[in-house]
Amino acid sequence: MSSNLTVPRKTFAKLEEHNKRSRAQHLGPDLGLIHSLMPNWSDSVRRVPNVALRSALFGAISKGRRPYVERAEIHAQGGYSILYTGALLDQGDLDVWETVLHMARAQALGAECRVTAYRLLKVLGRTDTGKNRQILDRHLSRLKATALQLRCGGHSYEGSLLQEVYREHCEAGSRSYVIRLNPKLQTLFVGDQFTEVDWSVRQALQGKPLAQWLHGFYASHATPFPLKVETLHRLCGSRASSLLDFKKDLRRALYSLAEASTTKGKPFSYEIEGALVRVKTTPSPSQRRHLDRKC
Repeated sequence: MSSNLTVPRKTFAKLEEHNKRSRAQHLGPDLGLIHSLMPNWSDSVRRVPNVALRSALFGAISKGRRPYVERAEIHAQGGYSILYTGALLDQGDLDVWETVLHMARAQALGAECRVTAYRLLKVLGRTDTGKNRQILDRHLSRLKATALQLRCGGHSYEGSLLQEVYREHCEAGSRSYVIRLNPKLQTLFVGDQFTEVDWSVRQALQGKPLAQWLHGFYASHATPFPLKVETLHRLCGSRASSLLDFKKDLRRALYSLAEASTTKGKPFSYEIEGALVRVKTTPSPSQRRHLDRKC
């Protein structure tokens, strides 16, 4: 027996609103905020939390095996506090994490991001080969196995950089990933605590981890202030055994960064005076607006 009862329009609207609130509460209390923090930004940039760019969390270290640490204090610029457990991360890990954030930006944090290995490698600017898939797998596993306690001003986050990673092995050796980010990562994007990093410049610096770290670090400052060589050595996580060796590496990396930036239309200049490094960058559009408001 069927019913012909109809629901009044106002009552139906109230029911729909109630259902929306129920779904939002199920997915997390800050769902609306999560959407607003992950806008569909340009393909030419990667939006990265400043805490990842102003610290040794993703260090300027070479590829290969690296030590595992437990609740290690990671050097970071003032205002940030990081305790880290896991294998030390490098700039290749940052490339992959930036790319996952980039590909998941059109959906709520915490939703499943489904992507093929081919697509992920293509966005990373790498060819789809067996070797590159193995390297990609290692990056994703390292990012999943992280445990962090981050504090950025009045906000904090505890969790991993990737909450879940599933692998779907298909025919002909193809592979797909189902990746989920922790919704609480939103705390790292609050206010102006992020930077839109020029992807073309970063890609031009592939294979030069210190130059890549310097690019991200200085991009996160609208008007970079002078810093000591010793400070940069500590913040980037360099394994150079002496400040003299690091200073040589730093000079080469700054030269590479200036060359790549200028070639891409983003003038960058530097000067090393004794133990002090002075840098001039090209502010991003959002940084220009920020500087204009301060005037």
